[in-house]
Amino acid sequence: MAVGREDVEIIKPRTDKREYRRIVLSNSLQVLLISDPETDKCAASMNVGVGSFCDPVGLEGLAHFLEHMLFYASEKYPLEDSYSKYITEHGGSTNAFTASEMTNYYFDVNTDCFEEALDRFAQFFIKPLMSADATTREIKAVDSENQKNLLSDAWRMSQLQKHLSLESHPYHKFSTGNWDTLDVRPKAKGVDTRQELLKFYEEKYSANLMHLVVYSKESLDKIQSLVEGKFQEIRNSDRSRFQFPGQPCTSEHIQILVKSVPIKQGHKLRIVWPITPSILHYKEGPCRYLGHLIGHEGEGSLFYVLKKLGWATGLSAGEGEWTSEFSFFKVVIDLTDAGQDHMQDIIGLLFKYIQLLQQSGVCKWIFDELSAVCETGFHYQDKISPIDYVVGISANMQIYPPKDWLVGSSLPSDFNSAIIQEILNELSPDRVRIFWESKKFEGLTDKVEPWYGTAYSIEKVNPSTIQAWMSSAPNENLHLPAPNVFIPTDLSIKNAQEKAKFPVLLRKSSYSKLWFKPDTVFSTPKAYVKIDFNCPHANNSPETEVLADLFARLLMDYLNEYAYYAQVAGLHYGISLTESGFEVTLVGYNHKLRILLETVVDKIAKFEVKPDRFSVIKEMVIKDYQNFKFRQPYQQAMYYCSLILEDQTWPWMEQLEVLPHLNPEDLAKFAPMMLSRAFLECYIAGNIEHVEAESMIQHVEDVFFKGPNPICQPLFPSQLLTNRVIKLEKGMNYCYSKEGLNPSDENSALLHYIQVHRDDFILNVKLQLFALIAKQPAFHQLRSVEQLGYITVLMQRNDSGIRGVQFIIQSTVKGPGHIDSRIEAFLKMFESKLYEMTNDEFKSNVNALIDMKLEKHKNLMEESRFYWREILDGTLKFDRREAEVAALKKLSQPELIEFFNENIKVGATRKRTLSVRVYGNQHLADLNSQESEAVQPNTIQIDDIFSFRRSQPLYGSFKGGFGQMKL
Repeated sequence: MAVGREDVEIIKPRTDKREYRRIVLSNSLQVLLISDPETDKCAASMNVGVGSFCDPVGLEGLAHFLEHMLFYASEKYPLEDSYSKYITEHGGSTNAFTASEMTNYYFDVNTDCFEEALDRFAQFFIKPLMSADATTREIKAVDSENQKNLLSDAWRMSQLQKHLSLESHPYHKFSTGNWDTLDVRPKAKGVDTRQELLKFYEEKYSANLMHLVVYSKESLDKIQSLVEGKFQEIRNSDRSRFQFPGQPCTSEHIQILVKSVPIKQGHKLRIVWPITPSILHYKEGPCRYLGHLIGHEGEGSLFYVLKKLGWATGLSAGEGEWTSEFSFFKVVIDLTDAGQDHMQDIIGLLFKYIQLLQQSGVCKWIFDELSAVCETGFHYQDKISPIDYVVGISANMQIYPPKDWLVGSSLPSDFNSAIIQEILNELSPDRVRIFWESKKFEGLTDKVEPWYGTAYSIEKVNPSTIQAWMSSAPNENLHLPAPNVFIPTDLSIKNAQEKAKFPVLLRKSSYSKLWFKPDTVFSTPKAYVKIDFNCPHANNSPETEVLADLFARLLMDYLNEYAYYAQVAGLHYGISLTESGFEVTLVGYNHKLRILLETVVDKIAKFEVKPDRFSVIKEMVIKDYQNFKFRQPYQQAMYYCSLILEDQTWPWMEQLEVLPHLNPEDLAKFAPMMLSRAFLECYIAGNIEHVEAESMIQHVEDVFFKGPNPICQPLFPSQLLTNRVIKLEKGMNYCYSKEGLNPSDENSALLHYIQVHRDDFILNVKLQLFALIAKQPAFHQLRSVEQLGYITVLMQRNDSGIRGVQFIIQSTVKGPGHIDSRIEAFLKMFESKLYEMTNDEFKSNVNALIDMKLEKHKNLMEESRFYWREILDGTLKFDRREAEVAALKKLSQPELIEFFNENIKVGATRKRTLSVRVYGNQHLADLNSQESEAVQPNTIQIDDIFSFRRSQPLYGSFKGGFGQMKL
């Protein structure tokens, strides 16, 4: 029984039809119940007020390790991994994360299995089993997780900031853990990690430090009795909340300039100040106000000035890591090579902008405008997936009073200039920490951060130095932003005349096609517009593809100071490169969308190359390509797989080769040629009437195709581009082996791809059902039992309608060849499981997949992406989900087994496999020995991707269908 049901009024969005109730169980567990009769998924999240700050000295990563261990087994459900198996087989997913002061566990699942899933989840906190064997194995998973982070600049720089703080403060700690901290060092001291783990759980995990959110389609009363029955048994040892008073930075950790060497190309400045945590004033929102102004990108802003000077390519500002005791305000600036040479001027300009804020005083109109944008954003927020929703709320429950559990600090509403002024005063030269990272510091540093091995050096910077930098900084016209004209004032919902279930082809000409889908489901004042410029000249060589990329990025660059206001007001846009040209996307409030669209279209039509911006963007693109080699090995494997399978794609090495030689004249010649032939594929959805949609596209056509000297001509029928996919030969295993691009990376990776068929409802559902049934057993065997690597996935793959499955594993323990053999061994083991499956188990899996397919789109963006994919692939099966459900209902177990035997079983005569192996520095000897081995029968080593591609047949494209261009 519940101790109490407190009817606190929880502030919720005006448009939110869900019901909420707060209860407190007799063990002091606080719970928020959410009833949503429309939901297709149920979800729960438990937030425990224990995080890595609680790690005992000498056992770094113990809280994180415990988070891993709770997934294994419990007294009530002792079969290892049976929790994850149950969730996965019933259409759900599960995960957890460890933060400094909290650990959050969560899952979602199909609605009809929620009760048992919740019972299994509750056991994490009642009687988990942490067997000695599982404990030893899972330390390897934590170590593998850490291995993947060792060469990541984000992790390295975060730890460097922690390292340069008070050693006695928990902020200073290393929180992930690794083999050394959880096995080697404890053993050397005679400490039993498993005993410490059990002790940590017993002493720290207590019901009164937990907050639970449960999201279901049942009534609140039903959910309440469910929760009371399942979570009552969690022990309450009445622990007082863990508190970590004191500041992590003392006088020796401020007024410092730290130079460090990153892994990737590029230069960054992170300017950090310890400040009063704004959580203490979350209704006044001081950091939101200051972050909005210091991070603004409109004319007169700090970023606008730095960009105009050619010194910066990105800037963000706001509160960084915080607790209720300490916090940091951070400004992060991405520098160009020229910016790297003007660090002092840039810091000077930043402090000049802060001085401007001091002189202008706190502006009520800016706060009110920000507050209005936040309020509209809150009340018209899109519905998101229940799993994401519950995680955000359970974390909020630890921090905010109940009425603000849904709002958090997203609604600054109380204007208080003194509080904003107080934080502004803290952003002073005498409290600053400057972290400056660049490859240029290689060989010039004298210190090494112990956990990640980051090279750095440190020097003092006193306020008078910064004063001098301010004085010598260029005299630029820094000023506050103008009032935002993009804030929507008309939020009315239009009556959709057509109750269209699927997109309709509203308009078709020799220039364009317009697909239209009015909003009949979400009732939000938002719209989605996609215009795909299909330009045959855009990517017929590595050179043209790079030029098209520069073209799209320059357009975004030119539009930035104008369109930034739209983004602040909740209207987003993007111009990006595609396989056959470029696309324009607009998404957000519909009220002023047309104004933004017309500006974007006008900029494309009047495109000119500004040489100064060209060189900045070119430098940025070169660095992006150079940084390709620092991608995780599994990402490299995915890249090679796409390069092998997708015809007419160019390798990054060739693009990097042409880049340095390109100049503004090349782009000035290329842009009009690219636009000279085009076909526009358009999709408009949301709170827009069909007349408006037609008129938008008519306007776009008029700009590009009409007038005495039109910019574009329509395509010839022979020019319609399609994405074709390589057809692997039946009964063959193809293997592509490559040394990892980063010689310092110890991780190897394997992508094992099985190509199955061209989009077809019956075959699709057989493949999807196999993937659903095999997903958890694969994870259990290859990760939990064999511990091959933290990243272990079995997932479906869809290349322009050509479908298959892929295993992706990244490992430092074993080389790709060994992992490949373990996947084959798993498939042999799985085969017997498939034969032994009872009819009830088969039906349960089929029903789980049906439920997943019938899951409704939660918001306009999700719906639009689904339909746009159909349009882009040319499959146009808008009723795909209904049709696949119908096929599933007819599917029998023998048919699934026959499908497996023909396409997936080891040695199947029709099976087509491609193994992409990326060798890390630990396994290079395997690569060399593999090259001298005799090739297995039916196995082809791919030496040259492009010779291979030329020699293979292609699948037909769905865009090649008859009638696609007939008008």
